[in-house]
Amino acid sequence: MGGRSNKVKETLLSCLRNWNFMVGFVILLSVILVAVFADVIAPYDYTDQLVGAKYTAPCAEFWFGTDELGRDVFSRTIYGTRITLWVAFLGATLQLVIGVTVGLICGYFGKWVDRVFSFLTDLTWCIPGTILALAVVTLIGKGLTNSVIAISLVSWASYARPIRAKTMSLKTMSFVETGAAFGESAFSLMFRYIFPNVVPSLIVMVSMSLPGTILSTTTLSFLGLGSQAPSPDWGLALSNGINYIGRAPWLSIFPGIALVYTVIGFNLLGEGLRDVLDPHMKAQ
Repeated sequence: MGGRSNKVKETLLSCLRNWNFMVGFVILLSVILVAVFADVIAPYDYTDQLVGAKYTAPCAEFWFGTDELGRDVFSRTIYGTRITLWVAFLGATLQLVIGVTVGLICGYFGKWVDRVFSFLTDLTWCIPGTILALAVVTLIGKGLTNSVIAISLVSWASYARPIRAKTMSLKTMSFVETGAAFGESAFSLMFRYIFPNVVPSLIVMVSMSLPGTILSTTTLSFLGLGSQAPSPDWGLALSNGINYIGRAPWLSIFPGIALVYTVIGFNLLGEGLRDVLDPHMKAQ
C-alpha cells in the first residue's frame, strides 16, 4: 500500500514539474470554470436578440461585439465552452468503449477474431476520417450528438490498435496465465487482469485524441452538419461569421481564438501526460 502511495506521489510531482502538463492543466481548468459558471459570467443568454445594435464592434458594453441579430458575441462564446466540453466527454467515452473492447478482443483471442476486427480497423483507417464522418452524418442525420457519434465511429481505431498490441504482450504474462489456471473467464482476464495495466496508456491516448475530436466536430458544424442555429457552437459561429468577414470580422475572430485556446490546452496536457505516464510512447 505504501509503495502504491509513493508511486502516486512521484507521478504527481512529475506532473507538477512538467511545463506542458501545468500550462495545459491551467488552460483547461479555466475552460471548465467558464463552462460551469457560464450563467454567471455571460451578461446575456446566448439566444437573446437585439440586446444591442446589429454589428456593433467590440466596445465597453459588448466586449466581443454583436452579430447580425444583435446578440452578444461574448455571451455566445462563453456558452460555447459547454458544447466543446460535452463534445470532448461524449467523443472520448464512445471511442474508448468501442476501441478498448475491440482491442482487448483482438489481442486476447487472436486467430480469426483478430483477422476480422483488424480488417474493420484497417477499413476505417484507409478512408479519410472527415469523408467517412460526412457519410455517417448523412445517414443518421444532422445534429451535434450525431456528429460526435459519427466522429467516434471513424476514430475508435486509434485506440484499438495500441490496446491490441499491449494485450498481446500482456496475455502471456505470468499473472494472466495464473488467473487462467484458476479458471478465470476470458472476460475476467481481459477486464480484471489486462485492462488495469493499459489504463496509463489510455489516459495518454484520450488526452492526445481529444483535440482531433473537437476539431472534427467543429468542422462538421462549420459545414452545417453539426450543431444547428441558434446554438452557440464555435464551429457554427465560424461558419456564420465567414459571411460577414469584411463587415464584422469579430464574429469569427473571437470564437476562433476560443477554439484555438482550448485545443492548445488539450494538446499541452496530452503531451505532458505522455511524458509522465508513458515515456515509451514518446520514444516511438
